[in-house]
Amino acid sequence: MELKIDEGLKAYIDPLTPDEHESLERSILAEGCRDSLVVWGDLLIDGHNRYGICQKHGLPFNTVQATQFKNMDDVHLWMIDQHLGRRSVSDFQRGVLALRKREIIAERRAAAAAAVNAAKAAQPAGEEAPWEGETDPVVAQALASVAKVPDEALDTREALARAARLSAGQVKMIETIQEKAAPAVVAAVKSGELSLNAAAVVATLPEEEQQAVAAEGADALKQAAKRVRDAKKKPKAAKEAEAGDEQAAAPAASAEELQARVTELEAENERLRQQVKALQELLAEQV
Repeated sequence: MELKIDEGLKAYIDPLTPDEHESLERSILAEGCRDSLVVWGDLLIDGHNRYGICQKHGLPFNTVQATQFKNMDDVHLWMIDQHLGRRSVSDFQRGVLALRKREIIAERRAAAAAAVNAAKAAQPAGEEAPWEGETDPVVAQALASVAKVPDEALDTREALARAARLSAGQVKMIETIQEKAAPAVVAAVKSGELSLNAAAVVATLPEEEQQAVAAEGADALKQAAKRVRDAKKKPKAAKEAEAGDEQAAAPAASAEELQARVTELEAENERLRQQVKALQELLAEQV
């Protein structure tokens, strides 16, 4: 059976490493292709590696039709959810997938809102919905005309973290890497040579500098991250030292000033005692 391959869809999820692909190939040669390939019509959705191995060795495979898809975004959302639940997917890739899901959901929410607003604007005056607890048919029809919006918005870093099984801090690092990191730095993260933390720090450097450091290898990237961290610590340490110097330079209060302050506090304390006594006497009279 010949299946269609969409290269964009195939590349939507990071490929297996050579070791992972070799392990999968050994497994299929020994046990056959046990899991069915997911197809939409004749388009291969899930199982590109298994399909390639089966084609290479002339091995049989089974397919299962995914009938729930209406468009390619449905396919992408399904692929994202499938891979977010897989243990073999790295922290970085899970974060990237969650961010992609947020983009798709945001686009669908915007499209749904635009459709509803357009439908209401076209509704004749005086025909607003009188229903309570039910959906306005005009709104329902407008929503039916656009792609279904998933319930989860993923509009906060915490929500993204839950979806990707990461911490909010890790999500922030991945956002920084996605937005600012040079391709070579991203490649180092994907290969596992560079941690999320180090990559997010290196991503704050100009792209030309990132590329130059990355060309020297993973160790150079780690050293660059350390230099950036140290550079950020120095101004903080200098400020703390300056604050300490100011406190040390402040003139100490004289004995006369201290005695005057003590006298002032004692007088204030006496006034408060008198106020408490007066209140107690007033309460006693009311009983």
